[in-house]
Amino acid sequence: MKRRAFFHFLIISLCMISTWSNGQTMSSKKILIVYLSRTNNTKVIAEIIHAEMGGKLVALELQKPYPENYRQTVQQVVRENETGYLPPLKTRIDSIEKYDIVFVGFPTWDMKMPPPVKSFLNQYNFKGKTVIPFNTNAGYGVGSGFETVKQLCPDSNVLEGFSTTGGIERDGVYLAIKGDKAVQAQEEVRKWLRRITLLN
Repeated sequence: MKRRAFFHFLIISLCMISTWSNGQTMSSKKILIVYLSRTNNTKVIAEIIHAEMGGKLVALELQKPYPENYRQTVQQVVRENETGYLPPLKTRIDSIEKYDIVFVGFPTWDMKMPPPVKSFLNQYNFKGKTVIPFNTNAGYGVGSGFETVKQLCPDSNVLEGFSTTGGIERDGVYLAIKGDKAVQAQEEVRKWLRRITLLN
């Protein structure tokens, strides 16, 4: 009887140690989630990641915002991509060196990474960090966005990115990831986080 009680105590203790160890490992990782979102679809995905992973959630803002008019913004972005212009950011990240994992979220613009996200990745040093991209798009895919993350973070461990369909601003469809679609997106994000071994 004493032996059975001892083994029962031992199993419970091991489970508690394992739980504590896993918690310590995850809590010791400092997480930053940065995103750019025009129609709030990328924001929804960023918030789902934040709910699952914790960390600091930051929206990228420009010193001079893009025009509200969709076509004017498209024309401006095309010019910026052609010239390599990096728009100045209003957003500042304090002590980025303290973060171990950096999620970077953005919509697909002109089948590329939006210029403000390039500004962010060029502004800070991500050497030795784990960088994880996520994306929303109008159904045409990521384009070259994830490859650009790898190019701009050559000394980082860039993990598999996440991508899903969001709104289609051109057609007047703005926030699309809501209701049942938001629930589905949450499950897709969880599966992705498990696949890249950040979530049990």
